[in-house]
Amino acid sequence: MSNVWNYRETSWLEGGDLVGYSVEATDGSIGKIDKATNEVGASHVVVDTGPWIFGKLRLVPAGAITGVDHDGESVMVNMTKDQIKSAPDYDAESWGDESRDQHSDYYGPYSW
Repeated sequence: MSNVWNYRETSWLEGGDLVGYSVEATDGSIGKIDKATNEVGASHVVVDTGPWIFGKLRLVPAGAITGVDHDGESVMVNMTKDQIKSAPDYDAESWGDESRDQHSDYYGPYSW
């Protein structure tokens, strides 16, 4: 069973809000967290990639996060920048079951 929508460690949420934290892929920074949700079974962060992917937002399910450093205000994911760039686009206005399924399918292999 994939835990794509759940954090590996619930203690990561005890250090405060993740909004504004930088997101570090295995090969460098991909942007900053614009929004974070801690809903059970639906936890995720929305990353503002800035100019790196022309300002696109990327939704990253909590299961793809491998670490949180509250002191350094950073979140680590076990994906490369290209893997995140290739992820489905995120649009809050059209978010629903279909887009959630697309994200589950894409991020499943990177989740615990």
